[in-house]
Amino acid sequence: MVKNRSKKFIKLPEYEGGKEAFKKYIKTNLVYPKEALDKRVEGTVYLSAVVNDNGDVLQVNIEQGVGAGCDEEAIRLIDNIQFPKVKNRGVRVRVKIKKKFRINFKLPPQKKVNFQIVNKKVKDAEHKTAKSYSYTILISKH
Repeated sequence: MVKNRSKKFIKLPEYEGGKEAFKKYIKTNLVYPKEALDKRVEGTVYLSAVVNDNGDVLQVNIEQGVGAGCDEEAIRLIDNIQFPKVKNRGVRVRVKIKKKFRINFKLPPQKKVNFQIVNKKVKDAEHKTAKSYSYTILISKH
């Protein structure tokens, strides 16, 4: 008979609430950098950090960035995380683990407004002139 080995011997620091809570934290706290908005920069920033047994995040490093202020914003988000303290079988065990993070920067969709201006000028009854102009305006929040 094989015993269920679902329990790990050493528990490692995990974000309280799991992946869904981490995604929610990123979504609510991410501030899209102005430079990235102006340059229309999107992408994924990959980071690594060391988490100690107290749940403190140390040594945040960019593994692959996108620039335009996104890398700095990703570092700020990870620096502000506090993981819960870990106890293994009631005893605090000193651990330092290297965790990897991925933060997506996706621009908000632009709204398009179409309108048309028709300018009619009548010189005389024989020569009617009509000019039509069509414009598309992109509206974005920033």
